[in-house]
Amino acid sequence: MSVTELGAVAERAVEAALGAGAGDAEAYASEESGREVRVHGGEVESLTAATQRGIGVRAWIGGRVGYAYGTDFSEPGVAATAARAAEAARVADEDEFAGPPQPAAAASIEGLSDPSIGAWGTARVAELALAVERAALASDPRIAGVETAVYADSTGRVAIASSTGVGGEFEASSAHAYLQALAEGDGGRETGLGFGMARGPAGLDPAAIGGEGAERAVAMIGARKPASRSCPVVLDPTVAASFAGLIGSTLGADAVQRGRSPFAERLGAEVASEALALHDDGLDPDGPASSPFDGEGVPRRRTALIEDGRLRTYLHDTYTGRRGDAASTGNAGRSGYRSQPSVSASNLVVAAGSLSLEELLREAGEGVYITDVAGLHSGVNPVSGVFSVGASGRAIRGGEAAEPVRELAIASDLVSMLRAVRAAGADARWVPFGGSVRTPSLLIGEMTVSGS
Repeated sequence: MSVTELGAVAERAVEAALGAGAGDAEAYASEESGREVRVHGGEVESLTAATQRGIGVRAWIGGRVGYAYGTDFSEPGVAATAARAAEAARVADEDEFAGPPQPAAAASIEGLSDPSIGAWGTARVAELALAVERAALASDPRIAGVETAVYADSTGRVAIASSTGVGGEFEASSAHAYLQALAEGDGGRETGLGFGMARGPAGLDPAAIGGEGAERAVAMIGARKPASRSCPVVLDPTVAASFAGLIGSTLGADAVQRGRSPFAERLGAEVASEALALHDDGLDPDGPASSPFDGEGVPRRRTALIEDGRLRTYLHDTYTGRRGDAASTGNAGRSGYRSQPSVSASNLVVAAGSLSLEELLREAGEGVYITDVAGLHSGVNPVSGVFSVGASGRAIRGGEAAEPVRELAIASDLVSMLRAVRAAGADARWVPFGGSVRTPSLLIGEMTVSGS
């Protein structure tokens, strides 16, 4: 369906909910098409393609809100979904902060959808995944194989309508490819991740993706445990992105209001060094999570979270904004039509600095260059921010990357780590794992490293 057709369905749902007794109503209609190709050993291992569409309706009666969703877009089907939402509102508990968002003009963002997704057939995207695998195998004789190589894309269309006048629609696409290369040497095997992301397959570079995975795998051959100590640590962009995504989740107002964040009651306080700046930017044309409006129709915007070392704001949707006497920051997220909106980051952006990776390593002098972490989210206390997680990477000796290291743990707490940031690199990139994050490498002045 086109976004215009989805918009018409959403408007019908709002009218039906009001007719069923709702004082206010909102409808969120979406359709998403996606495909994934997995290849191994020069052959296509699996191919999946799916399309799903549906509508979610929120209905308000006084201070009560009800929700229902369905996939039947016929007039009787939409009316039945809307009636269920109104009925759910009648039996819901009163909540003084429940209510629909008010209308506001949303910005227009160019280039959210790439026509190459529709133009590239299955055979062509499968060949792209195979080219990623071939690039890794050809890049170094020590590459013994590829664990998996994957190409995936999706196109989503969204429309929102509300009795308060909130409304709009948009279409966006995304594509990514990744692989795990296997390197053999020194009596063992090591893996390395390579990935790339774009709006469509035409924006992906299979040679670069395969080459990155091979380079990372080869770099880990002969890895050993390092000595335990406190020392400078450089986080590569993929690791820095994992930490930035975690920090973004703890800056959501719902976590703060429930006392489940180390940043609770620290608004305006010094929480980081001035070398680090963090924004939520839902309007960046290159951001995978960018859109004109959020999951409840509030316009997206660029929000300063940490600037000049201080915590500037929390992320809000309409509900947490009312509860915290603040305005929505346009950060209501949805995982689809089945879910109600809740606070989530859009694109988290860590400001890039001017130093190359080589210059960051020279600044570190002696320490560890971390290229991978495991179990970050499960290894962090959500209240205190204290963490200890497994990691691997390279030793830093004399300001240069040296021998590979693994089976170590890095430990600190989120606020102490942010305060210890000495410099941000110039090598910022988008990382799709665990959210949408753009970050450079970061030099942390001191962190506890546990090894042998």
